[in-house]
Amino acid sequence: MKKLLSTIGFVLLSITILLAQDNWELQTSRITSKWAKTVKPGSVLPEYPRPHLVRSEWLNLNGLWDYAIAGSDTEKPAGFDGKILVPFAVESALSGLELRLSPRQSLWYRCNFEIPENWNSKNILLNFGAVDWEATVYVNGVEIGSHQGGYDPFSFDITPALKASGEQELVVSVWDPTSEGTQARGKQVTKPGGIWYTPVSGIWQTVWLEPVSQQSISSLKITPDIDNRQLRVTARGRTGLTEDYEIKVEAFEDEVQVATAKGKLNSALILSIEGARLWSPDNPYLYDLKVSLEKKGRKVDEVSSYFAMRKISVGITADGHERLFLNNQPLFQLGTLDQGWWPGGLYTAPSDEALKYDIKITKESGFNMIRKHVKVEPARWYYHCDRMGMLVWQDMPNGDKGADWRGPSGYDGREMQRSAQSAHQYRKEWKEIMDDFHHFPSIVMWVPFNEAWGQFNTVEIINWTMDHDPSRLVNGPSGGNFFPAGHTVDQHQYPGPGMPDLQLHAPRITSGRVLVLGEFGGLGLPIEEHLWQSDKNWGYRNYDDRGELLNNYRDLISKIPSLIEKGLAAAIYTQTTDVEGEVNGLMTYDRAIIKMDPAETKKTNSLLFEH
Repeated sequence: MKKLLSTIGFVLLSITILLAQDNWELQTSRITSKWAKTVKPGSVLPEYPRPHLVRSEWLNLNGLWDYAIAGSDTEKPAGFDGKILVPFAVESALSGLELRLSPRQSLWYRCNFEIPENWNSKNILLNFGAVDWEATVYVNGVEIGSHQGGYDPFSFDITPALKASGEQELVVSVWDPTSEGTQARGKQVTKPGGIWYTPVSGIWQTVWLEPVSQQSISSLKITPDIDNRQLRVTARGRTGLTEDYEIKVEAFEDEVQVATAKGKLNSALILSIEGARLWSPDNPYLYDLKVSLEKKGRKVDEVSSYFAMRKISVGITADGHERLFLNNQPLFQLGTLDQGWWPGGLYTAPSDEALKYDIKITKESGFNMIRKHVKVEPARWYYHCDRMGMLVWQDMPNGDKGADWRGPSGYDGREMQRSAQSAHQYRKEWKEIMDDFHHFPSIVMWVPFNEAWGQFNTVEIINWTMDHDPSRLVNGPSGGNFFPAGHTVDQHQYPGPGMPDLQLHAPRITSGRVLVLGEFGGLGLPIEEHLWQSDKNWGYRNYDDRGELLNNYRDLISKIPSLIEKGLAAAIYTQTTDVEGEVNGLMTYDRAIIKMDPAETKKTNSLLFEH
């Protein structure tokens, strides 16, 4: 696949952004990664952040901004307190601050920038990869808009607020209730410990500008259909204007055009992909895509993207068991639970190379899947999974309170009651996540609930998820209170392994569904000088050395083939890396030590793909 990502933004950044690059220092009171030690304020995450909708002109706003902490009811602070390195959360070492916010405080940001002269005839979009949790944006003192949601990207057209020339002021206020709110927040709590981690507040993904025409392409929905040898592409426009506009879509295989189609904005275009090269973990082939917006034959916008021809489904094998199928063939899915935390940046990896590293080691260790656990990653993480051939199960980050949790004890219908506001918030954020990440072929499973936390209106939510995206499978309550809905029955067992038991689960639940082990293992190995904290480190079972850890991992894996014969279709080991006080990772939290040799782990895991 040809290189999609431009470096123009980084060049423009160094020329035009008026950010002081001083008064910043990496906080090193705890362990950190080798990548964090190389971060420079003038070149923070310079890669184009949206690989599925790439424009050649853009301006990266990452770098040192002014910050202030004020009461949550403050309209605007009287002044600013110092510098913060964007896009790292204020609680992180890489922000330069390591400060904690209370739900009664707000975080304010300010930076100045200039618009390149050749953009003067364009509309200017301000894009945020993600901000946790509620962001209000001002440009030159004018309120542009606000957004709620800590995991989905959002944009504003700031053109009306821009001055004709010279320096422009951008101010962002952020409020984050963390564990006192009902919003999706994952493992963040105000008082971390055990399985609960340091809060993440504020801007935690790249901020950038890009020039567009008044009408431009705002999104692409790309859905493959390998059975009919087709690709469905829907391009939506930034405004409601559709008259006189036409979309042209071109597909390329190794830079040779293999299909094209024309049609209207907001309408599905069908491209015929004959003799398709199917995407899989063993052959993660990506086609290139070019989408142009034309008005009366004149090109007004163009974006680059990519796609893969793949299908995920449920089928019955010769032994009579429901299995997970990839491209109409059964495939046992063996994954790791991946929480995506970093000792220097918390939610934010210090570099793109670091972001790729976890996927690389997981792949080299013989896993073909990652369950992204109660967190949503930046778009580039999924791009790397697409490119490297890694299947992804994507969780909805937990929020609100937990239901009365029960293990695999049959059909008892336990779930919580959310307020109308909380339920609305969940549906809104979950829909935005599914829509924003629909493009990535690596995502093959949506996971709306984890272990009954926030679980409500279970059957309705699962059926709605299935209807909203029929191109993927839906894992019902992962390890939580079971309902007769979705494509799977998912049990968690530590250390395990185990599987949903047909004698314990009501036939109403298990009939016609794939049996999966959504979490198991959790074998711990604390390694001195690579620990986040000096004590209270834990795994579900802790060992003293790497040899003992590997032997016990082998013992767990050796028990899975018999479960596969009984119908087990997937298993997910906890976890990719240590996270704060959890020491049950394949790697230490700082990624300095791989606890089990990847080649040996791959050899062990290979036994599961012989069935």
